[in-house]
This record gives sequence, structure tokens and C-alpha cells, in this order.
Amino acid sequence: MSGARWGAGFSAVSRFVAEMDAAAAGTGKLRPGYVLAGDEIFLLDRCRAAVVKAFVPPELKDFCLSELDLSGTSIFEVLDRAQTPSLMAPFQVIFVRNVRQLYMRGAKKEEFAALERYFRSPNPQALLVFVADFVRIPTDTRRMDMDDRSRFERLTETLGVHCGMVELARVSEEDAMRWVAATAQEAGSRMEPDAARELVDALGADMMLIASEMEKLLLYTLGKGRITLGDVETMVLSAKQRSLYELTDAISSHNRARALALLTGLLNSSDAGEDAAIGHLYMLARTFRQMLVILEKNVRDSRAIWQALWQGFRMPPFAADDLIRQARRYKSRRELTRALRLIARTDLELRSSPPDKRLVLERLVYELASEPKPAATAWASEQLSFEG
Repeated sequence: MSGARWGAGFSAVSRFVAEMDAAAAGTGKLRPGYVLAGDEIFLLDRCRAAVVKAFVPPELKDFCLSELDLSGTSIFEVLDRAQTPSLMAPFQVIFVRNVRQLYMRGAKKEEFAALERYFRSPNPQALLVFVADFVRIPTDTRRMDMDDRSRFERLTETLGVHCGMVELARVSEEDAMRWVAATAQEAGSRMEPDAARELVDALGADMMLIASEMEKLLLYTLGKGRITLGDVETMVLSAKQRSLYELTDAISSHNRARALALLTGLLNSSDAGEDAAIGHLYMLARTFRQMLVILEKNVRDSRAIWQALWQGFRMPPFAADDLIRQARRYKSRRELTRALRLIARTDLELRSSPPDKRLVLERLVYELASEPKPAATAWASEQLSFEG
């Protein structure tokens, strides 16, 4: 993908991938650390895949790849891991998540001093990748809101002094359509323009969903040589209407039996089986965040929803009324922040490779569909107060 024809997010990923490839081939210089700044999950995953491909041999994955979370691990432990050579692998890759912990309370002088000491003399056999997904970078960076701009500037002034900054801006609808067309071409097919527009519009330019649906469309049209508007309508719209929003409808109605049955259907219908758990969890988190905005901004009809939700964070048009109705079933912000807290906890659990991912998801859906206890909702709200 040429950086000249793509928006900021895709261009940043292309440059990062090229830097990883060059460093792995010995023709480029690798920095001791990188900051992946932005909450565009699709682009974050592409960056992660580039690092793993370049520096994590499959046979050494258990020895050279670490996923550390600052909510349960201190930055001192992270740096100690980076400084300690591995006996089993020549190179270490350490992904550091929940970076917001460094910026939440207090000056964190000792933490930043430790980071400065490490980067003054970094271990050349280790790579630190900080995932700063608590910053939202819009398609047009000039429209970044004050809070996100402040967070981004703080990142740049601290970690950015020592690390390469990768700005993962939200994907625009135009870039999403270009990606769809390019993906079809790479697979030996052709995406008709009206089909590409319908796919992007239906999924609200949500790249995670678009990528998932493109895989299905390419399989559905295998040998046909093109993807038409009819193919999109057949494979995407009706499927989405039957799956995710039916699940959140059962959850918001506190119908545990129906919610668990729908989850089973989702998992059974996925080609990836329980390995698709992260994708389903991402979709749940996104939908609950949308409901939180709807509730806070008191959205009552679909005409107002497009003003309340920004581009790249909108649901498919056919789901707008359903989601407004579901959001209004929650009596307060506390109930929705409780749900988001449960989802965040489950995300950590799934990424730690549990023996049964299906069971982890089933427990989450059971808890989401249960009536919250007053004390629990209050505690969850306090824990997420930084979201402001």
C-alpha cells in the first residue's frame, strides 16, 4: 500500500511495517521502543502482526514474546524483564498494555526516571512496544478533542522522547473502501463500487468488522471473480442483524438463558470457533460504549444518533433504533460502566490464554445479563472514572 494514497492511519502502519521488515533483514535500524498511539484496533493488530512476523519465530514464541499489563505489573518489572537476557531466545519482544496507568494519578516521577535510565542504555536484544489505546486520534487530526490532545502531547513528551511514535488515526470511510477494493484485488476478485460502499456504510467504517466480513464474502464468491451489492446484502446485513444486536438485546433485557443461547450460536457459526473470542469481545465492548454515549447524551431517535456518535464509531444504520432502545433499558451510567469493566476484565483473561475461551465468554455474558448489585456498580463506576 502506497502511503501517498492512504490516510494517516494506514500510512503510519505502512511506515511501521516497512521499518520492522528492514530491521529484521538487517537493512534498517530498530529503535529500542515504539508507542502505538490510538484506539483503532484494526491498525493496532496490523502493527502487532508486523512485529511478531519480524522478530518472533513460531518455535520460540513462548520464550521471546511477552504481553504485560500495567494494571497488574509495574513498569519497573517491565524494564527488569527487558534488561534480563533470555536463556532460551536471542531476542525479546515485550508488548506493554494499559499504558494509561502511567498517566492516571500522581506525577510518576520514579517510573519516568526508570524509563529514562533504561532508554539511556537499552538492551539491544529487546524491543518494547507500548500500546497507548487510551488516546483517540480522529481521521482529521485537527479535530482531536482537548482531552485526547492533552494525552497525546503527554505521551510525546515522555515515552515519545525515547520511542518511535506511531499515530494510528481512525480509518476514514474512503480509506475503508480503498482497503476493501485492494483486499478483493489481492485475492483475485473485484469489489464493485456500490458493494464496497454498502459494506462500509452498513458496518459504520468499523475495520474489524469489515475485515471479518470480507473474509466471508471472498469465500462466498470464490470462483465468481467479483463481489456485488447483492452478495453484500445476502452475507452481511442480515447476518449482523441476527447476531450481535440480538445478543446485546438479550443482555440488556437480563434474559440470561437467551443471551447464552445466542452466544453459543455466534461461536458455532464462526469458522474460527472459540479462537474468535477476542473479536466477539471487541464487538461487545464497542456496542456497550456506543450505548453509554447514547445514554449520556440522551439520544431518543435515530436522527440524533449520527450527531452523538462520531464517524468510525457509528453502528450500521439498520441497528440504530435497536441500540437506542437497548441503551434506554439501563437506568444509569453506573450500570453501563459496570458492563465495560466486566468486558475489560474478560479481555485480560482471554489474552492470558485460558484453557477454555468459550467458558470465559459464557461467564461474561451470564454476568452482563444479570441484575447488577448496587455496591458492584458503584465500584465499577469509580474504576472507570478516568474515561471522562
